[in-house]
Amino acid sequence: MKVIIIGGFLGSGKTTALRNLGKHLVEKGHKIAIIVNEIGEVGVDGETISGGGLVTKELTSGCICCSLRISMEYTLQTLVEEYNPDTVIIEPTGIAFPMQIKEHIELMDVGDVSFAPVVSLVDASRINMEISQVPTFIANQIKESEIVCINKIDLVDMETVASVTRTVMQLNPDALVIEMSARRMDDKFHMFMDLLTGESQAEHMGADLNSIELSGVGSYSGEYILHADNLHADRVTTMLVHLLSSIKSELQKINPEFIGHVKMTLKFREGLIKANLTSSHGEPFVEILDEAGDGEQHLRFLSAVTLVPKDKLIVIVENSIRAVLEKEGIGFEKRMQQGQTPISL
Repeated sequence: MKVIIIGGFLGSGKTTALRNLGKHLVEKGHKIAIIVNEIGEVGVDGETISGGGLVTKELTSGCICCSLRISMEYTLQTLVEEYNPDTVIIEPTGIAFPMQIKEHIELMDVGDVSFAPVVSLVDASRINMEISQVPTFIANQIKESEIVCINKIDLVDMETVASVTRTVMQLNPDALVIEMSARRMDDKFHMFMDLLTGESQAEHMGADLNSIELSGVGSYSGEYILHADNLHADRVTTMLVHLLSSIKSELQKINPEFIGHVKMTLKFREGLIKANLTSSHGEPFVEILDEAGDGEQHLRFLSAVTLVPKDKLIVIVENSIRAVLEKEGIGFEKRMQQGQTPISL
């Protein structure tokens, strides 16, 4: 079984890269399983990846490079026994260290396993902000990687791309650096996919680090069940843009230079829409996915940003969501996760 680990900081484009890679491998005849790890109690990315021959498992409420090792081993064992994939793709939370994950899997009893080169994605439009906010963490992520993909090059000019490449090569001169756009699936992205057929040669050196503590990231996630009969793509898109813009404005009052990821999926009867915000200087990005929208209507969210206390993050996210839903006249109820207690705002 081949294991592919695709890391990268929050909002670097891992889910898009992973979804396109998974579909590509399925088309090539591979039997694919995907493990998505999210720091919050509620998984957001799982339902955006599932389908098209992809089996997806979510690991939430922690990081698989430190606090969720046992859950990771159980998930891998279950996939082998019940599905027997030839390739498992792992998307760690954006505050994980991919090389530590590789080392931990090597010590697990999950059968015959080989590894693709360990990957980290870098957002070409945000690397300088990331280094200014969490320098030690970002440097460590890059240094531990065999392939560093400078992603989202379609959003910046070539001078910026060249500058980011120099920064990455200074931090890790041994890494293979690829400049690409996973969203556009350009030629370099296809080259990146081909490179994953190779074998990892790197080994983790030194003691394990607690990535959650080192990242300085506060996180909060949740889910709302929605009651509305007139949700459609245009209305949902507009609503999510307004919602993320409101959250961004409030976060900037606490940290004007925040980076990270505020992401949401809204499932309604017509389909599924995903929305993202990745920094104080970015704008909300909305993507209409092709998954069917049958079943329950819900809004799932995950917020994980730098240097914003969790108690304030909770208030900002909850108040913003409820204000928008009430303004739109949409009935809602908060779905409580196991062990959660109601929030007093």
